[in-house]
Amino acid sequence: MPITKSAKKALRQNKRRRQRNLRQLNAMREIIKKIRKLVDENKKAAEGEPRQGREEALKLLPQAYKVIDKTAKIGVIKRNNAARKKSRLTKLISRGSSETAPKQS
Repeated sequence: MPITKSAKKALRQNKRRRQRNLRQLNAMREIIKKIRKLVDENKKAAEGEPRQGREEALKLLPQAYKVIDKTAKIGVIKRNNAARKKSRLTKLISRGSSETAPKQS
């Protein structure tokens, strides 16, 4: 336990910052999970069934970008990590659409 007044204040600040960082990190993880789940459902949809997972994932993509960028801006994750996450999400959605689209010869 901290003894000095400044150490006590630092502990209080660290607790507040940790809570804020965890909230932001969890928000980012949740939206990424939602998008991945929608893409997986789209892949698993049987032939002839409507495939709406990709469209819903595309609608969530700007929100995901916003959350990921904000997480990087406040320093919870690094800039390159954010760029990698955004790139992989975009690639996942576009790859999911190419598998479901009819092949053109």
